[in-house]
Amino acid sequence: MRSEEKKAAVAAYKERKTAAGIYLLRCEPSGQRWVGRATDLGSIENRLRFTLRHRSHTHRGLQAAWDAHGPEAFRLEELERLDEESLAYVRDRLLKERLGHWLAKLGAEAI
Repeated sequence: MRSEEKKAAVAAYKERKTAAGIYLLRCEPSGQRWVGRATDLGSIENRLRFTLRHRSHTHRGLQAAWDAHGPEAFRLEELERLDEESLAYVRDRLLKERLGHWLAKLGAEAI
């Protein structure tokens, strides 16, 4: 790949739109379920499967279920997708609430 093509590919990757949201990971044989959040729902399944396949997932119960039942037993389901407008709104609201908390707790002034 030429340098210009590589730069264009990197730029396109950085500018791509991602959808954030909540997902459910289900182990069919055991009935176990895990819920998580992702800033990029399009890539979360690959990330989860990679870490589980390499036995490096930090959740011990999930890793144990993967080891016991194998990758075919797991299904990923999108529970909620957030649009870009709501992400900014949620982020701003949360920041405002946390600011109020710390202002009250420390008796500080807002700048």
